[in-house]
Amino acid sequence: MNLDSYAWAQAGGAGPESSAGLLSLIPFLLIFVVFYFLLILPQQRRQKKQRELLESLKKGDKVITSSGIWGTVTNLDKETATLQVADNTKIRLQRDHVASIRTSNES
Repeated sequence: MNLDSYAWAQAGGAGPESSAGLLSLIPFLLIFVVFYFLLILPQQRRQKKQRELLESLKKGDKVITSSGIWGTVTNLDKETATLQVADNTKIRLQRDHVASIRTSNES
């Protein structure tokens, strides 16, 4: 048997090996799809909801900040909000730190 014919015989078997390489990528693709639906998509939805909340913020809204401070919005700027937290007590904070708007049934 000649070495050239042996090399040609080995090269002919490359077809199934390349498809096996593609099959080994399937678990990684499945892991990415699972991560997308369990982690990435919910995070994007939360960011969109928070952005909509900040855009709808107006004077007189009763809010809770991300640090847990309850107050009423008295002034809004592009990047800041002023909250009245007690009689004669106002604080200024970044608008991004407003976590939620209180509903009427919360005291």
